[in-house]
Formats: sequence, C-alpha cells, structure tokens
Amino acid sequence: MDQVLPPRLSPGDAVALVAPASWAEDDWIDETARRIADWGWRVRRGARVRDRLGYLAGSDADRHDDLDAAIRDPEIRAIVCVTGGCGSFRLVRGLDLGALRADPKPLVGFSDITALHRAWQAAGVVSLHGAVAGDHADTVRGLLLGAIPEPIHADPARYGVDLTTTGRATGPLAGGNLEMLARGVGVLDVDLIGHVLLIEINRAAGLGMVDRALTQLIDSGSLEGIVGVAVGTLDGFEGYRDRGWDVRDVLRERLGTLRVPILAGLPLGHDPDPVTVPLGAMCELDADAGTLRCSAGLR
Repeated sequence: MDQVLPPRLSPGDAVALVAPASWAEDDWIDETARRIADWGWRVRRGARVRDRLGYLAGSDADRHDDLDAAIRDPEIRAIVCVTGGCGSFRLVRGLDLGALRADPKPLVGFSDITALHRAWQAAGVVSLHGAVAGDHADTVRGLLLGAIPEPIHADPARYGVDLTTTGRATGPLAGGNLEMLARGVGVLDVDLIGHVLLIEINRAAGLGMVDRALTQLIDSGSLEGIVGVAVGTLDGFEGYRDRGWDVRDVLRERLGTLRVPILAGLPLGHDPDPVTVPLGAMCELDADAGTLRCSAGLR
C-alpha cells in the first residue's frame, strides 16, 4: 500500500490522549497532558482515559471507542498513548483504518503499542515509536512539526552493541517490540519487503521468548525481504544467562540467518530516555558508521 504522510501539526492543533492498553497513574496522565500543552497544542483526553479494569485501562469496547473517536475526529491531528503494558493487541481488528487513511494522523507510543503501529502500517500511515518522556521528549514535538530527525548514534557502551555487523541498508523503518511483532503473525500481517526492521526487547520472559518470537517471525516468512535490522534496548538482560547463553547469543544466531546488516546499541524502546523514530518513513542504517538516519515522517 502506498504511504500516506500525515500533515505536520500547527500551533493550537488538538492532540488526543488515549489509553488503549494498560492504565496509567493519574499523575503521569496529567504530566503528559501538561507537556503537550506546553508545546502549544490543545489536549483532548479520551472520555475513558482514566478508566481501570484489572491491568487494563477499562473495557475493550471503551478503549476501542476512545481510539476510534480520535481517529475519526477531524480536529484531532495526533494521538498520544499514555502508556503501553497490555491490551492494545485486542483492538487492532476493529479499528477504522479506512478513516485513518482518509484523514491520516500519527500515533505516538511504544512497547505494547507496537500492535497499533502495525495497524497504522497496514493503513499506510506513518506513526511514531517512542514516548512523551525523558530528556528526548522534545523529539516527539519536532517530529510532529515535520522536522527531519537528527541521526541516531549507537552507544558503544550500551549492552548488546557488539551485535553490530557491517554494511548499509535503506528502506522504510518498521517494527517495535519483538514479542508484539511475533504475536501479530496471522492476526495483522504486513508486508516488510524492502524495510529496515526495528526490534527492542524487555526481559519479561527470558531467552525462550526471544528465541520463539524470532523463530516464528522467520519461519512464517514475515521477515522475508527485509534489508536491515536496527536493535534497540535489551532491557533487563544485562548479566542474565541461561545455560551458558545470553540474549546476544540468541539474537546473533537467529538474526544471522537473515544475512542483512545489523546495527545495535540504539536508544530505542524501553529506555529511561527513549528517542522517538518515525515508523514508515525512509531511513538509512549504516552499521559501519553506527548511525540510523530517518527522513521526516510528516508533510
């Protein structure tokens, strides 16, 4: 599907604040709203953004309605998810992707929100993998204003940077949380041919989850035709081993079968200060220089 670039935001535009997955603390919701307002935009909280149902931010139907309302509202020019956690995967099948493509607007979030990024990709609309948090929060503001992102440099001191190989690759950036990418196989499959794949991982289920997720993606053919891999945070894996292997061994063995350039050590994903990147925008991965460069994702 041809890419549809959302229009960049202007001062005074409305930004929706929604909770499509787990619930967030009220203080965090308020802080996120304040920061967006400080950037000069009107914050429109979802009607059920403070709801709680177990670990979910309310019922599936209510979370779905809040997200679809933001997609369909012509005044809303961007949608910010207050947190990840769990639950966004339940919403992907019923979303009004036709309305999203007719009136494209970027989604901001990461982790469990990867499921929704896949939906945005299926609609051919750029989304922003990151968060309104940390010292790099202004990256979100810049991207929403249509700025060309600064090159992202791999950190030579970051755990996992030694996974980096050699070579360069150019293509649209796609991906997100590894487990969520694997869970989407057979539910919301998207074409990754010619894409640079972004993966980030947190140690929720040990090395077995990483192995199973990568094997599912590879054996299902989901990764056929990708041209490069950008590896973000390997959160919580430092010092963790299972029968002699650590997560780097699993990634090196599994990703090596793809025979594409790999750039690791990037501050993307579960990081105290995550950098935000535009999924769907063209990027250049240069493993030799240790940089990931993305084009502007909004017009």
